Amino acid sequence: QVQLIESGGGLVQAGGSLRLSCAASERTISNYAMAWFRQAPGQEREFVSAIRWSGGSAYYADSVKARFTISVDNSKNTVYLQMNMLKPEDTAVYYCASHEMWSRPVLLDHTTYKSWGQGTQVTVSS
Repeated sequence: QVQLIESGGGLVQAGGSLRLSCAASERTISNYAMAWFRQAPGQEREFVSAIRWSGGSAYYADSVKARFTISVDNSKNTVYLQMNMLKPEDTAVYYCASHEMWSRPVLLDHTTYKSWGQGTQVTVSS
C-alpha cells in the first residue's frame, strides 16, 4: 500500500498563503489520482481538490476555487496544494489521499479512498 506523508501546515493570518506537500512512496495503478481533503473539529471530512499524476484537469471544491491550486511533480512523487487568500474557515487538518479511479463522484467521497496520510494542521487566524 502506498505511503503518503504530508508537510507544510502551520499558522497563518487571514489573507496569507501556505503550500502543502504530499510525498508518495510510489506511483502505481492503485494511486492513479491524488486528492486533498480537510477536516475541522466536529465536522465531516471534506473534499478539497484532486488531480492525476499525468496532470491535466483538476477538481476543486467550490469553497476553494480561485484560491487553491493543486499540482504534481512526478520526478519527486509529490503532490502540492498551494493555498492563497486563506480564510479562518480554511482552518482544519488537511489530509492527502490516493485513489485508483478518476471519477468526480467517486473522488468526492472520502469513504472510497484506501490510502491516507497522517494529516497536517492548517490554522488561519483572523
